[in-house]
Amino acid sequence: MTPKPHQIIENALIVTCDCDHTVFAKGAMVVAGTDIVWIGPQEALPATFLSGAARQDAEGRILMPGLINMHAHCGDSLFRGLVENLPLEAWLQTVWTAEGAILGSAENCRIGASLGFAELLLGGTTSVMDMFWHADQSFAAARDIGICLASGGIYFDPPGMDGYGAQRREADAEALFQAYGDVGLAFVGTLPHGAYTVGPEGIRTAFAQSRRHGGFFSIHAAETRVEQQTIAERYGTSVIRHLSALGVLSPYSVLAHCVHVDDAEMDLLAETGTHVAHNPLSNLKLGSGFAPVAAMQARGINLTLGTDGPISGNDMDMWLAMRLAATIHKGASEDAAVVSTREALHMATLNGARALGAEGRLGSLEAGKRADFILLDIDGPHASPMFDPITHLVFSAGRGDVRDVYVAGRRVVGDHRLLTSDLPALTAAARALQGQITAALEARP
Repeated sequence: MTPKPHQIIENALIVTCDCDHTVFAKGAMVVAGTDIVWIGPQEALPATFLSGAARQDAEGRILMPGLINMHAHCGDSLFRGLVENLPLEAWLQTVWTAEGAILGSAENCRIGASLGFAELLLGGTTSVMDMFWHADQSFAAARDIGICLASGGIYFDPPGMDGYGAQRREADAEALFQAYGDVGLAFVGTLPHGAYTVGPEGIRTAFAQSRRHGGFFSIHAAETRVEQQTIAERYGTSVIRHLSALGVLSPYSVLAHCVHVDDAEMDLLAETGTHVAHNPLSNLKLGSGFAPVAAMQARGINLTLGTDGPISGNDMDMWLAMRLAATIHKGASEDAAVVSTREALHMATLNGARALGAEGRLGSLEAGKRADFILLDIDGPHASPMFDPITHLVFSAGRGDVRDVYVAGRRVVGDHRLLTSDLPALTAAARALQGQITAALEARP
């Protein structure tokens, strides 16, 4: 029996982002409840779907899957532009001072997370992997605003910005698995901050905990040369080799950055099926270097894209991340064939779903997958004429083109407006914290 659709998106230029990069110049998609039940050329739309359907004419728009941001710190929206022109290590010390001033409050963490989620949705991102303090507040904010969130318990050995120490990290993470492990728009895992802030026992514990619950594991790894030097001094090896010895490289693991990795380390990542979240903007802005993306691609490592936090890149624009990934490595390698447009688009969509273990549900527009999709205007001068929609999406489109956003069939952005939250009230709440943050930095010795 054909399920009764609640809506048909028709007359759209559809970029499916499936494995074959199928494009329908004039296509239609049928959504029933939370899922896609049919997609194809407009003329092939079965008549059985028409009765009683709500129909949306998408002529003059691209229909594509929502973007998947695989590394962010959304709560840091509260500190945008506060710390500039410093390398990662010095930058972190200032960031942690600012965070420590207000993030002991769970409510403040929720304000920051909500602000970041709003930015992501308005820009066409429908799923995000987020590492931040008071993750229970992030899950609650994500539920209310309508974004799909992958998050979980942070592991951090020093006293954290949430006011807690290492002794309660495992219990806090366990509570998140219990509370959100079966929630539809949530992926729960463990997220140790890094090998330089979490000792071997904590990293092993976090990984084992994630696997007991069937969750993901994510950690910052090999982001800077100083990090490599620190790990070499402590453990006599490199970051990736250290993580390998701890047994945490796996198909369930997502390593953020991997800028400073050698051939043998990349081989380890490939052999273990470990995923990498590439963050080109923050790597450039913090002077961390250029990740060897072409070499990782050649080994078949699953490369995803992240924006990092809004104080390391100053925004969470996945279109910019995608464009940078598709350009800077051509220049760095002096090879124009590196990171094709199709590869870059998959980094922002299907590859992210693969890293979440959700390729069968997310990352492309296909029947049976969840209805996470966006509609982009293509009537602007930068879209006329358009010879190749995939090239347009990677090199010309931007978040200002995103008109409508749907997550699990629910319209959360309509006509460029956030429909699920009072955005003026949210921005006012964030601005109200500015004086407290500034005072904390001014009081530093």
